[in-house]
Amino acid sequence: MSEQSPEGGRYQDERAQALPAYAERVLDVAELIPPGRVMTYGDVAEWLEEGGPRQVGRVMALYGGAVPWWRVVRADGVLLPGHEQRALGHYREEGTPLKQASRAAEGHLPRLDMRRARWDGGERAEGHT
Repeated sequence: MSEQSPEGGRYQDERAQALPAYAERVLDVAELIPPGRVMTYGDVAEWLEEGGPRQVGRVMALYGGAVPWWRVVRADGVLLPGHEQRALGHYREEGTPLKQASRAAEGHLPRLDMRRARWDGGERAEGHT
């Protein structure tokens, strides 16, 4: 029997319990990021005081589908290749600050306004690791 977390996050079942401990911590951080805000892969690793951007990216690629994956982003604000339209829909719905794309930009897709959208983790949650 599956049970959904109160925050509307991933389901807690046998598969979720089998996640590597580091992956579970990364996904927990992704769930803490408020709507309309983002953290970079490096920010998440720094917040956890473990791993690096590539490790966080790998976790998000493998396990991030059940958490707000669009809130963990590249440091340059470019939308996740292959998922631009889905992410853009989430950003617009949540009011995430965006920078308009120039006419020369491929696909004319906006970027995240990292200066305004980036979340520093606020007060660290108790027992976050």
